[in-house]
Amino acid sequence: MTVRLPAFSRRGFLQGSSLLLAQAGLSACQTPSREADRFAKADALIEKAISKGECPGALWGVGQQGRLIHRGVFGARSLVPTREAMTWDTVFDMASLTKPMITALAVMQLVEKGLVDVDAPVARYLPQFAAAGKAQITVRLLLTHFSGLQPDLPRTPDWWGKAAATDRIMQAVPKIAPGSGFIYSDLNFITLGLLVEKLTGQTLDGYAQNAILTPLGMTQSGFVPPPSEQARIAPTQYDEHGTMLRGVVHDPTARRMNGVAGNAGLFSTAEDVARYAQALLNKRAGRPSVFPLSRATLLTMTIPQQPAGQKSLRGFGWDIASPYASPRGERLSHHSFGHTGFTGTSLWIDPDNDCYVFILTNRVHPNGGHSVVHLRHDVATAVGEALRLPLTVP
Repeated sequence: MTVRLPAFSRRGFLQGSSLLLAQAGLSACQTPSREADRFAKADALIEKAISKGECPGALWGVGQQGRLIHRGVFGARSLVPTREAMTWDTVFDMASLTKPMITALAVMQLVEKGLVDVDAPVARYLPQFAAAGKAQITVRLLLTHFSGLQPDLPRTPDWWGKAAATDRIMQAVPKIAPGSGFIYSDLNFITLGLLVEKLTGQTLDGYAQNAILTPLGMTQSGFVPPPSEQARIAPTQYDEHGTMLRGVVHDPTARRMNGVAGNAGLFSTAEDVARYAQALLNKRAGRPSVFPLSRATLLTMTIPQQPAGQKSLRGFGWDIASPYASPRGERLSHHSFGHTGFTGTSLWIDPDNDCYVFILTNRVHPNGGHSVVHLRHDVATAVGEALRLPLTVP
């Protein structure tokens, strides 16, 4: 039986928040004026997106050289049933950022321990996965989205529970030959979550708490937030029964799996996202860091790992240069990497320039929302301009 450590500790949040702000040289209320002026263009882009109704509100930040050098809080956290102002401590449904931040990292921890070989068939660890033409799909192909599996599980006929999801994944038939092309698929990371659970004997959320979130000091992050945190969670949208989702995962498949899945389910805050990104950058650069992976293994995660000859560049869990890499903008380096979440979240990390950019919105609130693809791209470009980075895109 796994001993579950408490997530979302209020005391831990206050201590962690003060420490991060102190390290960043920021007060709890504002960015120094010289930095605010520097990032005024990016702030204005976010304000414009809110005014156009593309998202109700947003939190965003820029870190460089070990410091959170700018942060912004804009708009509303909730529009219905009541309007609530956005606050820096708002908790967001991170959606697919769960994939690299939790699931891929968990798999690579098992690789480090010698429990997983990325080039071994998944069926070595989950024998039922070999069914329906999947015997040759490797862990690498799941991590890079080259398995050939369909994007998601159909929701009809209706199903509910982890066992039902597992059965459907085991019986899934690849749409294209494994390794032959890039298909971004939730099935890949749901399977990886099942693999982590099989090899550790823990639930994915329990393992994440013990092996990732607690070591990183991410006291405001976890799966299935408790009711006590509901008031500061950004709501997403109405579910199929007309209930506003708040503190319940937005992703339909993860929701049917009771909120814990390898593709989605993580809830987090701006403070914790900044903490994660900074620890990752520090470890990758060889600086002291609590990031729970060796530098060598982290390097393998964040460089191209897709099958030879493929044009979509993917690390293990992280996007580098695929059709979904627009949050890189036009000035972050070609070695940068990141990911997005359907709910309106994104994180992009640039080791060459020792910086990161994150944007947290609940753009699906209240009725499905609008695209923020261009916003992510334009903010990253404006950040690059502010940091005086050269153009990397013609």
